[in-house]
Amino acid sequence: MSVFSAPAYDRHELVTFSSANASGLRAIIAVHDTTLGPAVGGCRMFPYADEDAALHDVLRLSRGMTYKSALAGLPFGGGKSVIIGDPQKDKSRELLLAMGEFIDTLGGRYVAAEDSGTGVADIRVMAERTRWVSGLEDNQYGGDPSPSTAYGVFLGMRAAVFYRTGEKSLQGLKVAVQGLGHVGYYLAKFLRNAGAEVIGADVNAANLRRAVDDLGVFTVDSGEILAVEADIFAPCAMGAVLNERSIAALRAGIVCGSANNQLATEHDAAQLRDRGILYCPDFLVNAGGIIDVHHQRLGSPDTLRQEHVGRIEGSLLEVLRRAEASGHTTEEVAEAMAEEILERARLGRAPLKAAG
Repeated sequence: MSVFSAPAYDRHELVTFSSANASGLRAIIAVHDTTLGPAVGGCRMFPYADEDAALHDVLRLSRGMTYKSALAGLPFGGGKSVIIGDPQKDKSRELLLAMGEFIDTLGGRYVAAEDSGTGVADIRVMAERTRWVSGLEDNQYGGDPSPSTAYGVFLGMRAAVFYRTGEKSLQGLKVAVQGLGHVGYYLAKFLRNAGAEVIGADVNAANLRRAVDDLGVFTVDSGEILAVEADIFAPCAMGAVLNERSIAALRAGIVCGSANNQLATEHDAAQLRDRGILYCPDFLVNAGGIIDVHHQRLGSPDTLRQEHVGRIEGSLLEVLRRAEASGHTTEEVAEAMAEEILERARLGRAPLKAAG
């Protein structure tokens, strides 16, 4: 496994590995950029096929966190950690404590939060070995930032619909949600409360039952959700779901979801554009969680936290307008906006405020 020749390597400041035989921990932490502040990002646990797949994921995720925090106007850099293992079978208290010790070795250069395969309870166990964790308390969900992530995605959908139709209402629209876990469930709840019809899919039967029983979500098989005829497709599970084959099968006019790294390659944004599908860059619209974590650290009132998440709507509208005017993809425009913020910070100028 070579870091420097890895396709997703992007001048990362630090990539470090840990293997603890006693606990079974195999983990990677990647710090992409700390221009704006310490690298903050979730700790993901997933049964990767091999170490190269885990490295590819953590490199891409950490880069996305750099852009996410920059566009959200946060004093954070971009980082991520991954634990190689099945969270349903391999997670243990000993493993989580070992992960906390691993995080602590970086002395605050990387700050962890919950992610796919981990939850607030897991981060609390890590906190017994390190203080460099966030997202544990001081919001109405016991520290869980997932509802804020979902709300930001909901606002992104509203902005995209407004851009296309001139109407902000989602009443009567059909939304296909791929993944009904932490974020997907709350997104479906926001959508149902707004009068939208939700078609959902998840590989976890318990997630499906909860969405059906609590929200009246109509479900389809996981293999069918990409091709469901809908106004909006919301990827809220794992990344790289948008590729040449799946984009050709899409029957939705807007893609807006919470999953990180939704595009399998950089060329897929152009394919979406060429098909007339409005793509909402994931690292912009799913920033609600990291914004929530920031305000937990500050002890901010809920009103300030909600106002900050609310800026996602304006930021996305700015990206959509610039993309249409320039002919570039929305992904290219969002990345360029983030790089502009970073470059100003590197030159010692005041960072640009997030749009909106």
